[in-house]
Amino acid sequence: MARIYTHRKGKSGSKKPFRTSSPAWVNYSADEVAQIVVRLAKEDKSPTMIGTILRDSYGVPSIKLITGKSVETILKEGGIKFEIPNDLFDLLAKAVHLREHLEKNTADKHNKRGLTQVEMKILRLVKYYKGKKRLGSTWKYTPKTAKVIVSGGK
Repeated sequence: MARIYTHRKGKSGSKKPFRTSSPAWVNYSADEVAQIVVRLAKEDKSPTMIGTILRDSYGVPSIKLITGKSVETILKEGGIKFEIPNDLFDLLAKAVHLREHLEKNTADKHNKRGLTQVEMKILRLVKYYKGKKRLGSTWKYTPKTAKVIVSGGK
């Protein structure tokens, strides 16, 4: 796939090894992994952070291979729902940090361009999530709302 903002082709990245079942060396059952995921979510960890913690601390290489479900599906079944999807939240945080940087460094043209690119990505994601009904139809991106959302957490 080509890059969005350059005229270069995309670079290939690392791929996960092809597996259809859980590795034999994992010591946790599907129910135990699901309980750990819900417990970590109640401690205000994001889905990506939960995956990282399970990989690094518990030795679980892939939650989906063990449980057969994604982290977000497990959280929905556990009654935990984030108001804003994780990828959109990360982009909002990036936009807020870029705006703070540009307030101090007004002549930084490279980061001005970076901010516009991040904001365009946000607008595309908002349009997608409104279509999928994961965001309300009246939800709108503004720098003020982004700052409030990021400072308040998920």
